[in-house]
Amino acid sequence: MMRKGLARTVVRLMGYKMVGEVPRTGILVGAPHTSNWDFITMLLVMWHGGEHPRVLVKKQLFKGPLGWVLKAFGGVPLDRDNASTVVKDLVAEAGTGKPFRLIIAAEGTRGKGEYWKSGFLRLSKETGLPITLAFFDPPTKTMGFGPTFHASDDVRADMDIVRAFFADKRGIKPENATEPRLREESA
Repeated sequence: MMRKGLARTVVRLMGYKMVGEVPRTGILVGAPHTSNWDFITMLLVMWHGGEHPRVLVKKQLFKGPLGWVLKAFGGVPLDRDNASTVVKDLVAEAGTGKPFRLIIAAEGTRGKGEYWKSGFLRLSKETGLPITLAFFDPPTKTMGFGPTFHASDDVRADMDIVRAFFADKRGIKPENATEPRLREESA
């Protein structure tokens, strides 16, 4: 309850408006991922609704005291070279029937990249969990949740939903945003 009150106070002091509903369960795709502050803003979005999510974070950040802090805030270390182990554990956790909320930055980096990572679609299909699009948009002073959908067999159609929603979302450093497209779409 303390996190919820803290988040609501911070959001109000920042002058932001929350939109959408916190999903009971699912995979939350947070974008655009353009700065180190995105982790904090996604926590504010979730805590505002009284929820405590899991957040995939690259394993290199779990060294020293920062590692303890990240774990306390729901951080899950991701070894990008061996992601299948973490995904397998998350699939098992998601299958328990308890509320499960996992935040993923599909861009995979804070800097401008070439493609988004497709793991959020694969994880949705493997677990049967819906995908909810989450955002933080400084120009409009809004943050929250957009549409929720289940991954289908049509990757392009799924990504069209993603592209349409994020088309007008800028993030903290818009120049670092990666266009929502997957490597598979170019093939």
